Amino acid sequence: MSIAARFEELFGRAPEGVWAAPGRVNLIGEHTDYNDGFVMPFALPHTTVAAVARRDDGVLRLHSADVEGDPVELRVEELAPGGTDAWTDYVSGVVWALRDAGHAVGGADVHFESTVPTGAGLSSSAALEVVTALALNDLNELGLERSRLARLCQRAENVYVGAPTGIMDQTASACCTAGHALFLDTRDLSQRQIPFDLAAEGMQLLVVDTRVKHAHSDGEYGKRRAGCEAGAAALGVAALRDVAYEDLEGALARLDDEEVRRLVKHIVTENHRVEHMVALLEQGATRAIGPVLTEGHASLRDDFRISCPELDLVVDTANASGAVGARMTGGGFGGSAIVLVDTSDADTITKAVEEAFEAAGFKAPRVFAAVPSEGARRLA
Repeated sequence: MSIAARFEELFGRAPEGVWAAPGRVNLIGEHTDYNDGFVMPFALPHTTVAAVARRDDGVLRLHSADVEGDPVELRVEELAPGGTDAWTDYVSGVVWALRDAGHAVGGADVHFESTVPTGAGLSSSAALEVVTALALNDLNELGLERSRLARLCQRAENVYVGAPTGIMDQTASACCTAGHALFLDTRDLSQRQIPFDLAAEGMQLLVVDTRVKHAHSDGEYGKRRAGCEAGAAALGVAALRDVAYEDLEGALARLDDEEVRRLVKHIVTENHRVEHMVALLEQGATRAIGPVLTEGHASLRDDFRISCPELDLVVDTANASGAVGARMTGGGFGGSAIVLVDTSDADTITKAVEEAFEAAGFKAPRVFAAVPSEGARRLA
């Protein structure tokens, strides 16, 4: 059944349109976004799709194909931060953020269907937010640019949902283009689309979803963010983005706290890795990004300390089996790793990782090829 037909079955009328927004993989630039740094995500072919129609009674009715039960019904004028830990918070938060910014948004009927893996560090929540924002922007003729929609989606997640995320995920979902990675400066939000056509060079980027999320991730994101802010304050800069790579050793020597020193080292070297990767890709030296990926993983593992046995096993096994490079991606303590491979080696490396997980007694991973895809768009 098409999403439009399912919408009509649920709500008794046809939708006014259908929109899609993708999940994302971050190629390089981890935990740099809340330090005013550089990131380089690309959009996945996996999307959250929404069929939407406006209502004139101030009621918001939300339904997801992934959640059993009838549509959830909310009143638009009653929406306020301090969420309910429900999936609908990501949607109602966007409605709240639009209205709080002065935009005339009323009620709506919305049905969602998604192929973005949840809990894999691939930004399923951002896809949900962005598809909602794009649909309401179009239907209400708000005229908001993609980067502005991303900002409002981030505010929904920060203030309404209560998650202290940076701007990368929403911007990637809203602004990426097919065949490119997005070089984003999170300080001024300037963007550059970097060609990233692996198939043309006989390569693939595999995503390995470890299917785990370790419990001690709770609170660890906030601790590292606070540590980065402490490092910036101790060094007298607005954000760690302002510490030059060439000045890193001197900066580290001025820090007394060993944990803060490690955090600072990761952020400064990671920003350098992003810029290095941009230069390599613009030169057409795609294969040369492999070691940069692996260096990034070592930094996340040893300096930022957010890896886990499953992620390390993916990276070590893949590299030992002939991968061009590999690293964990996302917030850490589980989720996914990315592995750059020659297409001819993809099946062999996938099998090696699956066998390593089985031998270690880990849950079987999910492996798929990530193709740089189109950002959010209207489908019908």
